[in-house]
Amino acid sequence: MDVTRTCEDLATHCLSIANWNLEEACDVLFANPRLRMPKSLERQKKYDAVYETYQDDSVDLILADGITRLCDNIQVDPQDIVMLVLAWHMKASTMCQFSKQELVDGFESLGIETVEQLKEKIPFMRSELEDSHKFRQIYNFAFDWCKDKGQKVLPLDTALEMWKLLFAQKKWPLLDDWFQFLQGKHNKAISQDLWSQTLEFATVNKNRRNEIEYVTCVGCSQACLFLFTLPFALVSLSCHAKFLNFWWVKNF
Repeated sequence: MDVTRTCEDLATHCLSIANWNLEEACDVLFANPRLRMPKSLERQKKYDAVYETYQDDSVDLILADGITRLCDNIQVDPQDIVMLVLAWHMKASTMCQFSKQELVDGFESLGIETVEQLKEKIPFMRSELEDSHKFRQIYNFAFDWCKDKGQKVLPLDTALEMWKLLFAQKKWPLLDDWFQFLQGKHNKAISQDLWSQTLEFATVNKNRRNEIEYVTCVGCSQACLFLFTLPFALVSLSCHAKFLNFWWVKNF
């Protein structure tokens, strides 16, 4: 309070964010001048109350049990894709856990202060998946969010579950074939390049569902046309090139 010339409530709040480190607490306050405003302090108290409701008893995080209770309160399944969208708003670094700052960032991003308001935002978060730009951001976010700390790749089983969740929104017609290829032929972890290129590959095919079905019916001449009109950068990627060969042999 002496150093920053601020009130006791605000000083306590900044210290709690900084785990009671004086220097870091001063940095928090000076880096966020809006905290000095009465409305901001009131809002921070609401964030604190939400965090403390779901915080784990043993560590300064919201872990799986707390997330499950949060999901119960907003009436969504923990496996619902809306929880991925929420994690994206929070810029969460690790799956199945939220820090206090991540929760605050997420609530500020959504313009909310309470769990009740979060529940009201669920339709909005679902609608964000329909925006192709936001969907791409959420899709790319999911890779880093799901992978284990210190790892550069995503375990295949995890990648399959996330693709199943994400592409349920896009209805990619080759998804089952892609899974069959990965499990039977690829059978190894997924790199970030392969993850991001798969969205490009699936997007190319998204608006060609009727063409794919037509190709499967009429045979090789149309299949050649379909395959060779795909962007070269996608076909030339080794894994997707092998998948196209797998798909060709399977269907023709």
